[in-house]
Amino acid sequence: MKAITLFKLDGPEHLTLADIPTPEPGPGQVRVQLRASALNRRDVWITLGQYPAIRLPCVMGSDGAGVVDQLGPEVAPDLLGREVVIYPAFDWGENPRFPSPTFRVLGMPDPGTFAEYICVPAGHVFPKPDFLSWEQAAAIPLAGLTAWRALMTQAAARPGETVLVTGIGGGVATFALKWAVALGARTFVTSGNPAKLEQAQQLGAVGGVDYRAEGWVKRLVELSGGPDVIVDGTGGASFQHYFLALKPAGRLVVYGSTAGNPPIGLDLVRLFFRQTRIIGSTIGSPDEFAAMLRFVAEHRIEPVIDRIFGLDEAVVAHQRLLAAEQLGKIVLRHS
Repeated sequence: MKAITLFKLDGPEHLTLADIPTPEPGPGQVRVQLRASALNRRDVWITLGQYPAIRLPCVMGSDGAGVVDQLGPEVAPDLLGREVVIYPAFDWGENPRFPSPTFRVLGMPDPGTFAEYICVPAGHVFPKPDFLSWEQAAAIPLAGLTAWRALMTQAAARPGETVLVTGIGGGVATFALKWAVALGARTFVTSGNPAKLEQAQQLGAVGGVDYRAEGWVKRLVELSGGPDVIVDGTGGASFQHYFLALKPAGRLVVYGSTAGNPPIGLDLVRLFFRQTRIIGSTIGSPDEFAAMLRFVAEHRIEPVIDRIFGLDEAVVAHQRLLAAEQLGKIVLRHS
């Protein structure tokens, strides 16, 4: 089969469309003929050598949707021919609050979705919402689930609350915006790109602020009244300012740190007197994945897709993600 394979580090230009053996499903597994996959920031980090425990060669990709075309032993026969979306990880474990020690994201070290076929546990395939295209369905898994756990599980956001999504543009932030709007939250965003602020408002945000502008926190509070929930994947210098914006008893959920660690200067007195909560979050469990897909179907939510490339255009697709030019997900069409 054809698969986008990474043989060498130092950047996306080393990705190659190669012929590798077609996998066969083992006990309890299904094989999925992939129709589309999508990129995540971790894929770029892997190509740059900025991810732990990289093993080469590898087939990356955590997001995928396709048709179950072969069953392994001990798998229910009614799964054959199903149109499915793939849960983007392995071994969450039994604790809904925290993953097991063997938990790992799909796509390096395990073979990922940038291929014509993939074998995964039968319990990791979920029905594709029928109103979504293959490309839309493939855009959801990793970023959508990360945003879902941050907003719905960890922050426990409620309709009518005010939510701030920082750094709008990437996949997780864009899904957090979509989930919050569908939930009925008053949603605001930040970005250093005025065009992305405008696009976010077209997607349902009430408003947004440029975090590069002087006095942006004051402006945010004036616009929003202060957020009940902040969903942040950037960290960096903006982090300490979030506490000035949050309402009393506000929740700050952190799912990433693309701008690095925040500088020292956290106001602990403000933190404890205002009952502020700081909560870490990552990707979610299979149960959360199922709940997210039900929410998508109930509200008929269509993911934001930035651009669609062919599988043979994976280098260009990764370079676009590396340049942070996108708003929404970058998708690979397999057929």
